[in-house]
Amino acid sequence: MKRNVVSFSSNVRLARQLWGEPSPITLCGLRELTTRYSLSVAAGDLQFLEGRWYVTHSGLLQLASRRGCRGIKTVIQNELSDLAAGRWVFKAIVYKTAASKGFVGYGDADPSNVSSIVRGAEMRVAETRAVNRALRKAYGIGLCSVEELGSQQFFAETPSKKHLDPSGVNGPSNNTPRLRDKLCLLIRNYELDPTLVKRYAADFCGTETLREASRDLVESFVSTISEEAANNRAGLVCKLNSYNQPEEVRP
Repeated sequence: MKRNVVSFSSNVRLARQLWGEPSPITLCGLRELTTRYSLSVAAGDLQFLEGRWYVTHSGLLQLASRRGCRGIKTVIQNELSDLAAGRWVFKAIVYKTAASKGFVGYGDADPSNVSSIVRGAEMRVAETRAVNRALRKAYGIGLCSVEELGSQQFFAETPSKKHLDPSGVNGPSNNTPRLRDKLCLLIRNYELDPTLVKRYAADFCGTETLREASRDLVESFVSTISEEAANNRAGLVCKLNSYNQPEEVRP
């Protein structure tokens, strides 16, 4: 099924909800990604991290499908891989047409350059990175993909801008941004109000702001709201609306 035309205005609107007010340069980049590649923020094709746009694996696959990609071949590079060390290297070849000679990309992964959340799945990460690089070459995308990012240190950096924290989930610096990203995806996928989610989270954790909550509490909240959204979105929306109280007007 063909995807509906992605509009720049809809991408900007959702980007503002997720990451705050974008800079002029950021908007220029988003316009190019929208008009040239039809990448969609709502579909999860793009992520905005530390002031930069990143394309996602799903976004690249959707682009390849729309452009009529004829096939993708992956081959493990045994001579470069080390099973004992958990190091894997893959070669991917993307064939844009039946007559294409193919666009080649390589990807590697080992315990030192993957997030702890995917530790033990280095082989799959390496293959995904190889496919992403080959797809980016084939379709002329200069953006790095999220999956190609190195160690979790990138995500462990303290966010410096509001646009990295649309729901107020900063918390401790020990990898909490990953929880923030999960929450952002939930808000986007289930079309929830970020402000109300933020208030619900603070109430759930028993703190004035979610920033003050412990990582365990934040993890528990993300798990809880994920189950509520999946099992009964209408009920969750009703609960969130109960937090939609007008702010006190001071004289």
